[in-house]
Amino acid sequence: MPRPNLIIRTTREDDWAAVRALRLEMLRDYPLAFGETLEHALQVEEAVWRQRARRGETPGQTSVVAIEGERWVGHMGGYFPDAATGPMLVGVYVAPDRRGDDWGVSRGLLAAVEEWAAQYGSTLRLEVHEDNPRAQRFYEKLGFTLTGSSRPYELAPGGLELEMIKRLS
Repeated sequence: MPRPNLIIRTTREDDWAAVRALRLEMLRDYPLAFGETLEHALQVEEAVWRQRARRGETPGQTSVVAIEGERWVGHMGGYFPDAATGPMLVGVYVAPDRRGDDWGVSRGLLAAVEEWAAQYGSTLRLEVHEDNPRAQRFYEKLGFTLTGSSRPYELAPGGLELEMIKRLS
């Protein structure tokens, strides 16, 4: 259960600077978890950050953040690539000092993304790097299971992205 002072909401274009700051934090914390390098993100122009922030207002995708006071402490996004794939969970991050069930950040974010995803299908998919067992355990705890499907991870150090799925109620 999210703490009373925790706000879970979608992003808007005028959030672009906070979206940028949180993305850079995400990439500094665990670069293997995201399909972008810190070096690339540092070069992205304001117009692109504004576009990324609009994902919370754009049909077929979402961008949900957890805010505690003025501090952004978590993010989960989703998009609908196609009917065969169904909704995908992406950009999952919770600040290290706000991880764990006592804070309610991950469950609050996931509930919002699941509500969005239910408009597009009965399952929610994600990909997690094979060398990120902490994230795999986290997703399993939240009801995701490995499907047996994988694809190559495009960035260094390579490896595989493992697909996981969760049935939505």
